[in-house]
Amino acid sequence: MSEQNRQSARDRIAGVLQTSLNPSSIEVHDESHKHAHHIHAPRRPGAAAMGGETHFHVKVVSEAFRGRSQIDRHRMINTLLEAEFARGLHALAIDAKAPGE
Repeated sequence: MSEQNRQSARDRIAGVLQTSLNPSSIEVHDESHKHAHHIHAPRRPGAAAMGGETHFHVKVVSEAFRGRSQIDRHRMINTLLEAEFARGLHALAIDAKAPGE
């Protein structure tokens, strides 16, 4: 099993965002427990591969966001996390800000 496969989804998400955005602040919260009893949760494609970690909230402050719209910031993060969505990440709440915002 590769090192990346042994990491939690939370750690993989944080690692990708840290490496790509060089943030001054980053928080990654697993909110999967809030959705565990939804009727489709156990059968969601990829849920088992994600170890049940399927819903996250990220808060990122990075210079990479300066001068960019909220939608561009969200697109940046979603693009960076495409591999996680392919693995079974189902929902991602995003707070993306430039320093001082």
